[in-house]
Amino acid sequence: MESTRLCQWLKLNLVVIALVFLKAEAGFAPITIVQSAVAKGAVCLDGSPPAYNFQKGYGTGINSWLVHMEGGGWCHNATTCLARKTTRLGSSTKMGDTLAFSGILNDNKQFNPDFYNWNRIKVRYCDGSSFTGDVEAVNPETKLHFRGARIFEAVMEDLLAKGMKNAQNAIISGCSAGGLTSLLHCDRFRALLPRGAKVKCISDAGYFINVKDISGAQTIEQFFNQVVTTHGSTKNLPRSCTSKLKPELCFFPQYFVSQITTPIFFVNSEIDSWQIKNILTPHMADWRECKLDIKKCTPTQLNQINGFRTEFLKAITPIGNSPSKGMFLNSCYNHCQTELQELWLYSGSPLLAKTPIAKAVADWFYDRSPFHQIDCAYPCNPTCGNHVLEVLKEDDLEL
Repeated sequence: MESTRLCQWLKLNLVVIALVFLKAEAGFAPITIVQSAVAKGAVCLDGSPPAYNFQKGYGTGINSWLVHMEGGGWCHNATTCLARKTTRLGSSTKMGDTLAFSGILNDNKQFNPDFYNWNRIKVRYCDGSSFTGDVEAVNPETKLHFRGARIFEAVMEDLLAKGMKNAQNAIISGCSAGGLTSLLHCDRFRALLPRGAKVKCISDAGYFINVKDISGAQTIEQFFNQVVTTHGSTKNLPRSCTSKLKPELCFFPQYFVSQITTPIFFVNSEIDSWQIKNILTPHMADWRECKLDIKKCTPTQLNQINGFRTEFLKAITPIGNSPSKGMFLNSCYNHCQTELQELWLYSGSPLLAKTPIAKAVADWFYDRSPFHQIDCAYPCNPTCGNHVLEVLKEDDLEL
């Protein structure tokens, strides 16, 4: 018992030390509240105005724009949306005045050599629908607003007025639910910008796949059905998909990604920790230790995780092999890799073909060289390590 407590104490302190050290490597961006959005009904779950954090570009990056969509799961009914309503994921009144920018948003050339001096924006996530919802009516009892699609439009309009309309280079990116957003809105983002601009999309940990959980239930499909229904998302999902399939299926990239015409780069773990926890093994008490630390998985559990990898690789086949589609798919047990400095570009960062994520993405964006790498099965990649901040995380979302 004492040794277990000591181990937990050491892990916790390692996390604190790592966070302090890495935060020192990051710059801080002030928040911008988009007050003008309220008149358009573009508001967070609680009715407060949307927001973003912004660091202005300079020098060679003055006309380059990186718009990064924040992640944070989804809410799928009144109960879960009410729970979000009183947090930063449902109200701009709960967001701080500044936000640390690291990884792809870092303003330090050493840690982000290709995008450090761009205009870098993190669009805050306060609607719970990957910016797809649009319900006009507001329930007088819950006072919940489902207006994610309007938030996307209002924020983009504000950024265009601040100079993005003159962009020569532009990227929409995002992590997790934000990574899904960057796919769902990829072509829409391209259409907002000058015809001659170089515009591309990056999805980090946003390729959620439609697969049964280990009990045989369609847990994630049912969950996305509730998200789409609650938020009235159907009209804002890709029409090339909704014209053929049920709306909830059009929340899964595998069913619409082949129709996206704008170049895209996919950063994803083949055994994404969020998907293992919430799609493959939701509510599985006997998986708790394994889900928190993959090194504690039994041989049977590892076989099931690598079975998920097989399904993931099938689901990405619609992406194809075009040079316009970049791919960094590793077998590291993590979730979101572009925002975290130690995964984006740092000593010990994950590598594929001896290349860190930062270089792979930049070489692809600037057309220096294509990048299309798929890792071998876990635990083959020695550069993965076992990210200490991941070890202590509980399930990110209760489905």
